[in-house]
Amino acid sequence: MSADREKQDTFDLIRKKRIDLKQGFFLNLMRTMGFTGAFILLAILFFVAYNGIHILSWEFITQPPVDAMTKGGIFPVIIGTILLTFFCMLVVIPIGVTTAIFLAEYSKPGVLLKMVMMSIYTLAGVPSVVFGLFGLAVFVVAFNFGMSLLAGSLTLAITVLPYIISTSEESLKAVPYSFKEASLACGATKWQTIRKVIVPTAMPGILTGAILGTAKVAGETAPIMFTAAAFFTPGVPRSLLEPVMALPYHIYVLATAGTHIDETRPIQYGTALTLIVLVLGMNLLGIILRSRQRKKRSW
Repeated sequence: MSADREKQDTFDLIRKKRIDLKQGFFLNLMRTMGFTGAFILLAILFFVAYNGIHILSWEFITQPPVDAMTKGGIFPVIIGTILLTFFCMLVVIPIGVTTAIFLAEYSKPGVLLKMVMMSIYTLAGVPSVVFGLFGLAVFVVAFNFGMSLLAGSLTLAITVLPYIISTSEESLKAVPYSFKEASLACGATKWQTIRKVIVPTAMPGILTGAILGTAKVAGETAPIMFTAAAFFTPGVPRSLLEPVMALPYHIYVLATAGTHIDETRPIQYGTALTLIVLVLGMNLLGIILRSRQRKKRSW
């Protein structure tokens, strides 16, 4: 019996060592991939910052482009990006959060719910250029909005809508069920519970999703290429039916479609750096808002 016991112990020890070796291998592999991705990201940021930092100035931020966009600044481009993002989120946040509330609190399991969820997940994986073509066919042509701020904002809203719905729904479902029971036990209706308990508790996650969605929208090129972005406009739009300039499309134009590509190279890097700073600032804002909401909730 002792010999069999020793063999079994030896076998268990060898098996444990094999498992530890596999776990160590995959853990080191994941660490290597993570550090590699971070290194690549930092290398890209350093490259863009190194080539674009010298052109950033107050004049570059506040002046419009001149001399075939080879000189001047990017003020209309920044304003166009902000306007597109603002009107997009103005449309998509109420629709996305309301849809998430319905899916999380009112919908019942069944074929219809599965079809709706499958549609949302499918739309989340559709390339943005497809949304751009959809916006061109529907908003620009069918609704006769033309190449305009309105058409671009609505197209961007459809592009980011699945993301807003998914993040908001997950935040609502993460609210402990005991909160709902306590509210209903106190005599509150279901809608009062949703409005005064569930949504405020889920607000940090909803805000985070909205801010990250805003950052995603600010960097989109394909949807606005067909619906809103102009090669050049002398100033900021005065109407929702006017085209706009935008940072991602401006980079594309200067790098590929311009007549003075080499001369505009510093402006290309400066515009790219401005877009990166804008997106990072939005992400930082999301982190700050989420932190504040969590502190309020903990109080």
